[in-house]
Amino acid sequence: MAFRAFTHSHVYEKQPASKEKDKSSIQCIERYDQNVYLGTKDATVLHLILPSGTDGDQSPGQSKIRECRLRKLGSSNPVAQLRVVPLFNHLLILWDRSVTAFNMFSLEPVPALKKIQHVNLFEVCNSLLAAQAEGVKMVTSSSRRKAIRVHVVGVDRWDVVKEVSLLQDPVALAVDGGCVCVGTSDRYLLCDIRTGSSDELFPHSHSRQRVIVTSMGRGEFLLNGPESLGMFVMKTGICQRPPFQWPQEVLAAGVCFPYILTLQPQVLSVYSAVDQQCKQTVSLSGAKGLLCTSDGVLVFTERDIFSLRLVPPEEQIHTLVMHERFEEALMLLDAVQDQLPLDSHKELQKAVTCLAGLVHFYQKDFSAAMDLFIAGELDPREIIRLYPDFQSCLSEEFQSKLDHLNKGRDVQVVCRDDRNTFHHYLAFLGDFLRAVRGTVQGLKCSKEVDYALLRLYVEVGDTENLQQLVAFPNLCSLDCCVPVLERHNRYFAVGSLYQSHGYYIDAIETWVKIEDGLHKDPSCSDVYGHIVQTLSQLPDRDVVWKFADWTLQRNQEIGVQIFNKRPPDVQFETQDVLALMEKYPLAMLHHLEFLIHDLNSEDERHHNRLALAYVTQLLREEEDTDLRGTRAKLQQLLWESRFYDVSTVYERVEWTTLRLEKAILLGKTGGHSQALQVLVHQEGDLKAAEAYCCRAARGRDTVFRQTLLLTLLQMYLSSEDLGSAAVDLLNNHPRVLAAEKVIGLLPDSWSVQLVSQFLVGSLRETFHQRRMAQLQKAMAQVELTRHKVIWMHTSKRKFRLDKGQKCKVCQKDLAEPEFACNLTGEVMHTSCSGFPLT
Repeated sequence: MAFRAFTHSHVYEKQPASKEKDKSSIQCIERYDQNVYLGTKDATVLHLILPSGTDGDQSPGQSKIRECRLRKLGSSNPVAQLRVVPLFNHLLILWDRSVTAFNMFSLEPVPALKKIQHVNLFEVCNSLLAAQAEGVKMVTSSSRRKAIRVHVVGVDRWDVVKEVSLLQDPVALAVDGGCVCVGTSDRYLLCDIRTGSSDELFPHSHSRQRVIVTSMGRGEFLLNGPESLGMFVMKTGICQRPPFQWPQEVLAAGVCFPYILTLQPQVLSVYSAVDQQCKQTVSLSGAKGLLCTSDGVLVFTERDIFSLRLVPPEEQIHTLVMHERFEEALMLLDAVQDQLPLDSHKELQKAVTCLAGLVHFYQKDFSAAMDLFIAGELDPREIIRLYPDFQSCLSEEFQSKLDHLNKGRDVQVVCRDDRNTFHHYLAFLGDFLRAVRGTVQGLKCSKEVDYALLRLYVEVGDTENLQQLVAFPNLCSLDCCVPVLERHNRYFAVGSLYQSHGYYIDAIETWVKIEDGLHKDPSCSDVYGHIVQTLSQLPDRDVVWKFADWTLQRNQEIGVQIFNKRPPDVQFETQDVLALMEKYPLAMLHHLEFLIHDLNSEDERHHNRLALAYVTQLLREEEDTDLRGTRAKLQQLLWESRFYDVSTVYERVEWTTLRLEKAILLGKTGGHSQALQVLVHQEGDLKAAEAYCCRAARGRDTVFRQTLLLTLLQMYLSSEDLGSAAVDLLNNHPRVLAAEKVIGLLPDSWSVQLVSQFLVGSLRETFHQRRMAQLQKAMAQVELTRHKVIWMHTSKRKFRLDKGQKCKVCQKDLAEPEFACNLTGEVMHTSCSGFPLT
């Protein structure tokens, strides 16, 4: 069925008398509701009544149009115009250059309304818009003066309220509210009937019969412009629509929104006001004029009247959809939005938008299709069903609403053997499902969307998106999805899917089988690290205990993280963990470090066990193993910890080669001389002995550090082989060792030159300290002098201390004879001044 905006039918045929064929032809027409009025060439007005419940269409079984009344106005002159004013039941007739008012039902004259003479044209404002006003506005064009007049028509009077002068006689006019659009013999004008002003629009070169002015409503006019252009002009004088080309020799034009109709002698053309394209043509031989109403158009010839009834918008849109003209359907739907119920319009818009998206989809314009599918809130299952391999993702209850448009048009049929195009369609499916997932559009069928995405990722090998889908909350059915993943050896994803659904034991057991080689999954790496990470964050402690042994057996250093990396609120009992780790010494060591350094444990047992664990590890490892890191940790613990038992650790290291650690422990008990003996004579590490003095003196005063260095110096001097070490010690610490104390210890055989560097440095430090003391003393004397000057200046002034005078600082009364005064003369208590009175 071809698209039609209007249905065409023959409404009425006038039967003339044999001798008066030319005199009784139809000249004009008017309609209100079921009432149709004809004005003829022989000064006759005929009242017709359309069948009730119709718009003029003559269908079989319906009653015919009934001729109700006839009114003869005179013997000659045609009826030029007819207009009804339903508000007052008036029928206004322009005949013999006069406007006369008749009753629109009886066709009897209205006695109170005298005819208005010398009128060429007249037009009436929409009386429905004036329902709350005192009258209806009517505009007339004078046949004697170049002017238009504004009348207010009432029940029993009509008065001239305004007259607007023009430069030329009007040929055509239309009224919209307070604005009149006038066409003269060579131009178009806009007149404001409130202010009386007029503005020229544009010139034209039409004959008088081709000057067309039609009101489109809402302050817009349609004009026959130059070069056969239909021009749209707002009452403000601007154009909001582009002009469109219409046929030449147009007799009349009208608007039945959203369509523009142009009448030629043999044809009526229907144009869309939205896209300005011709939508329909109707052959009408001998057409003379047309009358537009809200629901259609009446076209008349000399003897006949034809009705063009506007097809309901829903039916028009349905026809366009059937012809897959979806873009036109959407534009039409937007244009008639006000004519449809809100719910009906939204549903239609969604349906047509989705269908338009399907057209772009099959044309591989995926970006436009995506936008339309989302805007139309398309059910994602409608797209899933277009992919045969994914139809198993849909529930049996789903019934497609697009079956009648897509039979035999699934993606595999469209692509046939073109694998590259098919992959583009698969990519679009993923993009679309990801876009709607989690939205209102996708929440209606979340299970199907998630299942389809999983199938898609598996098919195309998209490991990253697959893992992201299964690892986070989803509605994938385990019964459907697990077999799919297992068939494609995606066991790591199977575990993640179990985990996201709360089946932690199943998840970890699946990953353990991968790590143990029972399952093959080439898509994943570092499964063991993932298991450790999962267990460390798992709140279910029973599951952690179940896999703790397996985890520690695989790798103690990494496996211990299941306890060390846990959030603070889900920690295990420390003693239970330590008991488990008795079999795993390296894990034990790392966990003790975690307890002490991260949880700041002050438990003596933990500190003791960590120190002993370090010692055990140092003694157990082979000689060629690099143990510097472990030994540095042990030494740091021995120096910094206050919570271990020194005697317990000392018993463990006393007979070992860990002499540096032995020295630290001796120093912890105050045996610094013994510690230095171990370092110098047993370990033979002079740098370590010197470093020991510095580290042991950290946080203590200079005297203590000097004592340790002097003790070390005496050890060096007591050995003949350590003379050079003694010189190096002196040269390294000239600012700490006092020269007067060192000289008394030096052998008599040492020359001044040997210790000259130390002496110079020591004396320089002594002089520096002495000068700094002198400088501080001088600065104190300056400050004292400044205060004395202030006191002298203050003591020369007199102060009056009255009863009730208050301290400037504390605001209490000055009751004692002693008081203080600042440089501005404000008095205060001596205790408030900050300077004691002496």
